[in-house]
Amino acid sequence: MASLTRNILLTFLCVLLGFACFSNAQLSANFYGTSCRNLQTIVSSAMRQAVNRESRLGASILRLFFHDCFVNGCDASILLDDTATFTGEKNANPNRNSARGFEVIDTIKTQVEAACPNAVSCADILALAAREGVVLLGGPSWAVPLGRRDARTASQSAANTQIPAPTSSLSTLLSMFSAKGLNARDMTALSGGHTIGQARCTTFRTRIYNDTNIDAQFATTRRATCPSSGGDANLAPLDIQTPNRFDNDYYQNLVARRGLLHSDQELFNGGSQDALVRSYSTNGAAFRSDFAAAMVRMGNISPLTGTNGEIRRNCRAIN
Repeated sequence: MASLTRNILLTFLCVLLGFACFSNAQLSANFYGTSCRNLQTIVSSAMRQAVNRESRLGASILRLFFHDCFVNGCDASILLDDTATFTGEKNANPNRNSARGFEVIDTIKTQVEAACPNAVSCADILALAAREGVVLLGGPSWAVPLGRRDARTASQSAANTQIPAPTSSLSTLLSMFSAKGLNARDMTALSGGHTIGQARCTTFRTRIYNDTNIDAQFATTRRATCPSSGGDANLAPLDIQTPNRFDNDYYQNLVARRGLLHSDQELFNGGSQDALVRSYSTNGAAFRSDFAAAMVRMGNISPLTGTNGEIRRNCRAIN
């Protein structure tokens, strides 16, 4: 009854203030204001411990959130383990052997359950953890709309087809982001998440051996640890300069033809995003602002709210 009353009040508020009431209208930064007052403190503290232990985890959690939202919305479906009778998304091509940080979400969930039993969704925990990871590495903060519920299903096939590949062309990237309600500016700003983190050799081998729009010295440097065959799991920083600091060096690298992934360099390759990439490369404040806004929009992709989905007790399994 309380949930129904809240939904009615929010809908009335939307109408009263002239807002469009889409599926994300039920999300609110204060959703847990009474049911779990310490939520953000718990998430922040746990993420600080995780990132202090391994800086890369900030990028890993951000990637988990991206891969979650692009498959049937931000519903924590990526967190579900495979079982004998259930196929999740962890072994889809974009996630297998590369998606990581699940144990961090498990830790946060355990702490949140101890403080606020059966109140906070894994989807919201992931959304908050992604924000905290960015902030801890020097990036912008933003108010995370909350109130998502967790999916009881997952889709390996959707994960295989709806998450952009590192070999994607600019037109493919624009199309795949557009399909999620995100425009070209959102896409270019969100791609800046690659200013932190690492990539596996198998994702950029073709780029450093076959692409022509690449700085020769950069290609030579990357080939040293990514042979033409073998070494698939060898890692390289997505941003060669400051892989553990959230800044605009990613865009400076693109202008210098030092994008690690083919899909990265597609943003600056004589196409529609060149001017925006140049702008971000010289204006870090503009990038930070656009990235934060785009993260909110991405977090609003098809959330489960109201009586849809559930609040999982264990993020790895449906109740």
